[in-house]
Amino acid sequence: MLVKQVSVFLENKSGRIFEVADTLGRNGIDISALSIADTTDFGIMRLIVNQPEKALEVLKKDGFTVSSTEVIAVEVPDQPGGLALALKILNNAGISIEYLYAFTAKMGVEGALVMFRVEEPTKAIEALEKNGINVLSGQEVYDL
Repeated sequence: MLVKQVSVFLENKSGRIFEVADTLGRNGIDISALSIADTTDFGIMRLIVNQPEKALEVLKKDGFTVSSTEVIAVEVPDQPGGLALALKILNNAGISIEYLYAFTAKMGVEGALVMFRVEEPTKAIEALEKNGINVLSGQEVYDL
C-alpha cells in the first residue's frame, strides 16, 4: 500500500525544474503530482510519476541527484473537513506527519488524494483503513 515517490535535489537556479520535466517527458514518464520545497541554495522536488524506477534511472543518467521514498496515498472526501478527518485519525493514533501534499485524480477516485510521508507507515495505513479511509496502492496511483 505504499507509493514510490521520486525526490530530485536541485540547485536554485533558472531552468532546473524545466530540465527535470523535459528529461521525464522525453522518456515518456508522466508526472501525476509534484511538490517543491526550497531553501536559499537548493530545493527538493518531490514527484509521483507513472514509472518511478525508470524516472530514477533517466534522471540519474542526466546528472541529477535523486532518491526514492515511500509515501502513503490516501483518498479523503472532497468536501470541507475531508482532510481534517484523515488528520484526526493519524493524530489519534499518535502518528507524526513529516510532510504531505495533495493532487487531483484524473479518474477512478471519488475524493481528493493526499500523499503522506509519516514515521510509521504500517501503523498509519492500519489506522486509516480501520476508520474507513481508502489507502491506494502504488499501482492504483501510477495508473491514474
